[in-house]
Parts: sequence; structure tokens; C-alpha cells
Amino acid sequence: MRPTKTISGAMQEMTFTRRATVVGGLQIGVGVLLATRMAYISVAENERYKLLSESNRVNLTLVPPRRGWIIDRNGKPIANNKTEFRVDIIPDRLRDKKKTVATLAELLSLEPEELQRINRELAQASSFQPVQVAAGLDWERYAAVSVRLPDLPGVSPRQGFSRNYPTGPAVGHLVGYVGIASAEDYKENPDPILITPGYKIGKDALEKIFEDRLQGEPGAKRVEVTARGKIVRELNTRPDVPGKPLQLTLDVDLQEYAARRLGPESGSVVVMDTHSGDILAMASMPSFDPNSFSDGISTVEWGMLSEDDHVPLRNKILKGLYPPGSTVKPMHAMAFLEAGVQPSDTIICGGGRRIGNRFFHCWGNHGQVDMAKGIYQSCDSYFYHFAQQVGFAKVADYAKLLGMGQEFPLPVSSQFFGTVPSPAWLEKKYKRKWQTYDTVNSSIGQGYYLANPLQLAVMAARLATGRKLMPHLLMGGTRKPAPSLGFTDDHIAYVREAMSEVVNGRGTAGRARLPLDDVLMAGKTGTAQVVSLSVSNGKRSAPWKYRDHGLFICFAPFDNPRYACSVVIEHGGGSGAAYPVARDVLTFLYDREKAMNVLTELETSWGGTIQERMDSQMASYRARRNLEKAMAENPVPAPPAAAATEPGDADAGE
Repeated sequence: MRPTKTISGAMQEMTFTRRATVVGGLQIGVGVLLATRMAYISVAENERYKLLSESNRVNLTLVPPRRGWIIDRNGKPIANNKTEFRVDIIPDRLRDKKKTVATLAELLSLEPEELQRINRELAQASSFQPVQVAAGLDWERYAAVSVRLPDLPGVSPRQGFSRNYPTGPAVGHLVGYVGIASAEDYKENPDPILITPGYKIGKDALEKIFEDRLQGEPGAKRVEVTARGKIVRELNTRPDVPGKPLQLTLDVDLQEYAARRLGPESGSVVVMDTHSGDILAMASMPSFDPNSFSDGISTVEWGMLSEDDHVPLRNKILKGLYPPGSTVKPMHAMAFLEAGVQPSDTIICGGGRRIGNRFFHCWGNHGQVDMAKGIYQSCDSYFYHFAQQVGFAKVADYAKLLGMGQEFPLPVSSQFFGTVPSPAWLEKKYKRKWQTYDTVNSSIGQGYYLANPLQLAVMAARLATGRKLMPHLLMGGTRKPAPSLGFTDDHIAYVREAMSEVVNGRGTAGRARLPLDDVLMAGKTGTAQVVSLSVSNGKRSAPWKYRDHGLFICFAPFDNPRYACSVVIEHGGGSGAAYPVARDVLTFLYDREKAMNVLTELETSWGGTIQERMDSQMASYRARRNLEKAMAENPVPAPPAAAATEPGDADAGE
């Protein structure tokens, strides 16, 4: 048995002192570390924590810049900015998406289709991408959201500027629209302004092409906030720098008139200044309202536009291609003159021409026809004959010289430039030889011939002046006088006189005569066949899609041209649908009151202005959609089938 160890008081005191020393040393070490860390934070990282503290107290937000105005040649606004109240949602700041959207729907009285759009965009948007809830709010609804902000994290009410298009659909295709930057836009250009609520970029046409010029530079605003984000006071603001204005050659009053005058038709009007080549009007209808796109188009309105057989989303001036029909006859006559055909050379039209083993009909029986009569009576037989004599390869060269098949240097995203058929083109395209019937069809603007309305207007302007006028859409810059096309003055005057006779004499468009005492218009009608005569006669009595296109080119005054114009009416049933439009549009250039009186009476018969008709169409479309939805949700049960009858029954049929 080991002896028990005796612990004396001296030993106990030594042990306690040693432990106290260790613990004390540890405490001193920790204290030194804490003091060192505090000194480091307060001195070395003073600036960092000062900034963090400031950022908790002060919010810095970007202020979207006002876009530059788009104005017409006289300084009138085509696209400007208006003050608005709006509400957006920032997805990554949401806590309860369903509850927040429901609350906003109640506060802002949102339609069901708007709720569908918001939920869809929230599901598709990136976390940082703002989703528009509503724009153009009145003060009461804006204030109702603002006072509830502490309960609505992720909701961003804003007061700012939105894009405004005073003439709406009249400029939709030309100007385009703006919209919220997509995730792809931000990926290409990760600029913080792109994800700032209320900031929009150009999405189509001029708004997109001139984005760098129009967008401006953002401002900034510093505000003091509470821990819950409530604004205490505004500290300072750096104003935004508005974008630069863009001035077009358009006359916006003429543009609006042309769009309205097209009425319920599907078509286009182009007007050019023959002194400068400036485009004064470029209307394609039906169109869309760029204000709707900029504010966030509803699914109902998008459905109405995309399902419309008149294709309101297509710019018919640049992307509509049509057989030019008889509108090319004055240009072909000019080619004949330059090739040596004499104006007095005649043929006998007996209702058509037999060429080979086929008979090619003329629309009438014109008897003896010289060049002038061939133009003003639009005799097909005359052009069948002399196109063969001259050779269509030479005619095609003059067609290109006068603007057909050409792409013009304009600030547009794309142009469809059509086709000028020729033996070389046919060989390259279809690997076959040119035949006589190709010449015959092409001589009257049919067959493979295709042109857009802008090309038709350029052709009219070049025929009227004998100069190689180029179309311009932007004001400014140095312009050289258009060079001569090399036509003799006698030839130009002869074609002008023949085209004047179309309207003012024995021609095919007497109703196109201007209601003015001192201005005479020259023109040429055209009818482009859509389907064969075995399917439809192409007239207004036929179903819409089987009617012929109606075309008209013109210039005025005929003896000293100042304006050139083309009108195309899709499925108009012939040229009779086109030249009254040209008549009224050119009348507007000389006597606005007289032209407006005609338009007011027509719009009454059509059911109102463009916007009124679109609103009516929208209401009808929405009602139909609602009915279809109701029928799909509550299908009507089929009636019970009748009992089968045995062959031996008394009621059995034969």
C-alpha cells in the first residue's frame, strides 16, 4: 500500500499562482488581439466601413435619361416623351410573389390578361430584370402603391418619362417602338442602366437603328432612407442628359393623312419631293400602335395583330412585293424611245396578239394604237409587240436605271427589292432559256416582275424629272444635285403628256383628276393579277384574298413636277381602289381643307378614325376570345344519338 501524498499549503498556493498566470496570459493575449483588430478596423479599414455605413443610410439610384425626340421636316414631334407614373417589380427583391401580385392587382385594378402577362414575364425574367406592372397611372393609383411600399418589397413605383407617339399607328412601321431591355441585351452590354426600372431601349425600326443617338446619358439621385427603405429626404441629384433629336424628311401631317386615307384597306402610300428626293410620307396600313408596344402590349392586342389577315405587323412599303402591272408601261415606253422606236409607230389591237400558238389577250379592243395611246389607254397589245421588237434585256436595263429591283441607302433594317426579269436573270435563277412568252408577260408588269411601293415612287420621280433621284429619309448633310439619266427633253415631255392624258384626258383614271383649278396630275394605273381567272375574276365582288391588287403611280404638276407618289392597295380589286387615294393625298399638299373634308366624310362611313376602328376591332376580338374560352371550359354536350332502326321496322328507309 502506497503512502498518502501530503499536500502542503505552499504547494497549493504555487499551483493556484501557476494557473492564474496561464489564464491571465490568455486573457491578455485575447485582449491584445481584440484591441489590434479594433485598431485595424477603425484605422486601416475606416474608409471601407464608412462607405458601408453610408450605403445603408443612403441609396444611390440611376435616373433613366429622356430619349431624343424624333421630329419631322418642320420640327413637329413624331416621337417625344411624356411624364408618367409607373410601377415595376424587381424579381430578386420579392418575398412573396403571389401575395405581392395579388395586392397590386387590387390596388391598380388590373385586368386578368394583364395579370397573366405579369406572371409570365416574372417567370421568364432574370432576377435583376425589372418587370412592368403598369404605366401611365393616375396620381391616385400611384399614391396607393407608394404608401404600401413597406409591405411590398420588390415593388418599385417611379415617376419619370415614357415614349409617346402623337400620331400612333400612322408612324408605327417607320419609327418602331421601345421596350424593356431583355436578358440578351444585358448580356451583350452589362450596363447598370439597362436594369433600371423605367429605362427602355429601341426595339425596332428607327428607334433601334438610332439607339446610340437617341438614348442620352442617365442621371443619378442620392436619398437618405430608414432601415426599412423608407425615404427620409433627397440629398442631391445629378440631372440626366437627354438624347439628341433626330430630324426626318417626313411631313408628319401628310403622313397621318395618308395613313388615315387608306382607311380599312391593306396598302401603302409613298410621297417624294422630286426636287430633293426627300420622302414626305411613307404610310403602311393597317399598322400597330407603337404606344401599346412601348407600354407593354397585352396578349389580346398581340393576338389580334398577329392573326389579322391584313398583316398589320408587316411594313408593306419595304417588305411588300407586288407585280407592278401596267404602272411600268410609261417606263417601258421610255425604253422603247431610247431604243429607237418612234412615238408615231402604231399597231392594231384587236383584243390581243397571237404569238406563236397562243393568243395573249388585251383588256380591251383599242384599234390603231401609237405610243401615247398605248400609255393612256394601257393597251397590252402595244407593249407585247414592241417589247419583242426591242428585246426585253434592253428594257430590263432601263427598268433598273429607273429604280426597279434596287436597294436604296436608307436607315432601315431591311428591304425586299424584288425582281426585274431578264434572260440573264432567268438563266441564272431557273437554268432555262428566255422564251417569247416571258417577254410578253414581263412587258405588262406580270410574270416574274416584282416591286415594292418605294421603288414605284422612285420610278415615278425619275420618269417625271429624267434625273437619278435617290430617296432620303434624314434631314441635313450635303446633297449633290441628282445626275441626269440621259433621256432627251423631248422623250421626257412626251411620256409626261401621255401620263397626263391618263388622268386629265382619254385615259383610264379620270376620277384621279385633282379638284384644283391650276394643278394637273399625271399618272398611270396598274392592276396586278393575284390568281388565275379560272379561280376568280379579281374584282371587288370576289373574296378578299382572290381580288387583284390595285396600283397607281403619279406626279404633279405634270409639266413641272414637284411631288411623286405611289399607292398600292392589296386585293383592292383593281386600280380603281388606288388612284382615289393618290388624288386625295396630293390634294392635301395643295389644299388641306378640301382634302380633310373628303376624309371626314369617308371616315364616318368607315366607322371612325384609325384609333376608333382599332378599339372597335379590339372589343370584337376580346369578346370572341372570351366566348371561345367559355365554350372550351364548358363544352355543350352532344345530343343523344337516335336509336338504330332495324331493317324490318315499319319506319325503315328504302
